[in-house]
Amino acid sequence: MTSRKPDEQLARDSRLRLVSPRSVAAARKAVTDRSTRPTPRPPAGTPAAPDLANRARASLVDAVRLARWAEHHLGPADGSRPAPAGALPAADVERAAGQLGLTHGQIQVGWDRARLAGLVEVHGGHARPGWRLRAWDRDDAAVLRGWVALFDAWSLVHPAPADIAPAAVAEVVEAMPQVLSLLQLSAGPVTVPALLDLLGQRVTELRDERCEVPYDAPVSATPAPVPGAPVCVPVAAGPAPDGQGAPAASADRPVPLARLLRWALGGLAAVDAVTLGPAQAALTPLGSWAVWVKLEQICVAAQSPAGNIEQSAAAMLHGCARLTPGPARAEYQAWLAARPVGHAVSELLHAARGEDALLRGLAFEALRVVGAPAEPEVRAAVRESALRPYALLWLAEHDGVDPDEAQDVLTREESTWLWVDTAAAIADHGEAELLARHLDSAVRTTVPRLLDEVRAVGHPRTVQVLVALAAAHPDPALAKAMRRAAFQVHTGGV
Repeated sequence: MTSRKPDEQLARDSRLRLVSPRSVAAARKAVTDRSTRPTPRPPAGTPAAPDLANRARASLVDAVRLARWAEHHLGPADGSRPAPAGALPAADVERAAGQLGLTHGQIQVGWDRARLAGLVEVHGGHARPGWRLRAWDRDDAAVLRGWVALFDAWSLVHPAPADIAPAAVAEVVEAMPQVLSLLQLSAGPVTVPALLDLLGQRVTELRDERCEVPYDAPVSATPAPVPGAPVCVPVAAGPAPDGQGAPAASADRPVPLARLLRWALGGLAAVDAVTLGPAQAALTPLGSWAVWVKLEQICVAAQSPAGNIEQSAAAMLHGCARLTPGPARAEYQAWLAARPVGHAVSELLHAARGEDALLRGLAFEALRVVGAPAEPEVRAAVRESALRPYALLWLAEHDGVDPDEAQDVLTREESTWLWVDTAAAIADHGEAELLARHLDSAVRTTVPRLLDEVRAVGHPRTVQVLVALAAAHPDPALAKAMRRAAFQVHTGGV
């Protein structure tokens, strides 16, 4: 006699017990786990990665010493707390200077560099060693990523002249990638006049892109608007009409590009990216390598069929969904290189909050490329139920846990939620066979127990996932149990 309770029949039938479980880390990659491609080689003459890493270690030696000192003297047990903004308090500067044999200025500079390079992290007012510090002596890749993080923050290492308007400073910071590209392509020293000319052209292009017209521009110089063309809005080149605001450039007060170029080159020299000579500048081996990496990332994205570098985070992730992991990672790197890190992280997390479960997984894959700068926002995302499992896995891997073991940080409920979310991604973008295999990847004992936990987890796509699993699985008894569970969730039954 056939049982009228499919769940009991499934529990008794050993053929319907789940196969040996796979890790959640493997299950969440089911949609995109394919072959990789070789990494492009840097230009001839570029030092090997170990040599570059050793040069980066040498340029950050004081920052590393200070970070190791902070590890033993600025922890919660010591009772010392950095200032709210992350600066080292005066008493600790004095103490570190005496114990390390450095000046107060060297301590303050070293502390800023240690934080920017990810050697020191401040959490809840307490300083703690960053993950890169733990790997500093043995992991060349971690060293180079730390130095690149410092290189990207060169404008914070070397403060801009206080008497120049912040808007003018921001224009030069935005224009410097073109200057660095010229230095890299020249493969040797470039004269300061040539750099200044390129900087002036790029600043002018940026203003044209924003369609800015100074308030004091002659009326005759502004052509009549063309139907369908963008309308240029006058922008104050000097003080605002009401006298408010910081002064900027005007006809009698031009932007001091020469001073700003000297400041920018000084900031890049301070992080060992540029060497300065008499009226000329050249990239160091580290600087040349870093600029080549960024140019390579941008070229890869520009050559992609979808042109992902210019897309929003969601559109970029959609474009990467069918790429193999190697090209997808290159797309992420190029997309990130073209944006401020903070803005890129926020945009990726916004995409992860959407309804497309596939984008959620891909967004966190892109955040793995970001690394340490994404940690504060990822840590905050732990409080959001839809992002919590992904964020916990990201943080575990960021702290050095093996990806195949990272799922151990999740509770049973979080693992179930992630399994349902991955199933939703496969149902939307994968094939029936892949969805059926995903059922076998569930880290559970029997199908009835899995269904009980899936019903209880409260994922918004539970009904659709169960219906899709029922349609995809070839076993009639299992499919019937899936449909019954979907009906119970839909009607609020137990």
